[in-house]
Amino acid sequence: MESKARLLGHRITTKDGLGSRLSDLGIVLPAPPTPLGAYVESSDAGNLLFLSGTLPVVNRKLAISGRLGENLSVKEGQEAARIASLNALAAAKEHLGDLDRLKKLVKLTVLIATTEQFADHAPVADGASDLFVKIFGPEAGHVRLVYGVQSLPIGAPVIVDVIFEIEPLRHSTSQ
Repeated sequence: MESKARLLGHRITTKDGLGSRLSDLGIVLPAPPTPLGAYVESSDAGNLLFLSGTLPVVNRKLAISGRLGENLSVKEGQEAARIASLNALAAAKEHLGDLDRLKKLVKLTVLIATTEQFADHAPVADGASDLFVKIFGPEAGHVRLVYGVQSLPIGAPVIVDVIFEIEPLRHSTSQ
């Protein structure tokens, strides 16, 4: 039986899975991020997967650095949020083995390094939201919290923090 996404004109089906959806969209995930301190990148509880905040890192180096309203444009902030979101997906894949167990993005939090006067937080966070909507489809929906902060680790302009709903592991009953 086809999924709701297929019926609404999206390409995700139970058979195809999220990995196929990324391929169809031409999205290649980066290497998964590594912790900058004494913590793990991911942890699941029940049907939820929690990820540590991800940065806009490419090839283990910060791709975009700075502060919005000071030396970065909204467009650069959107790209940083998009890159950080790809890293979140890479961390999820590393944790789960593949992405086909991801059902939806439940919550997205975007922290943005800004000046005191900066007020375009929502458009910057759309760099992350738009990517997840492309991948999961608009009907999946996600809640979002966005706020500006004085500084972020290693000079990053954004951190993307996500909670995904995941399919439970199927346990075989055969011996």
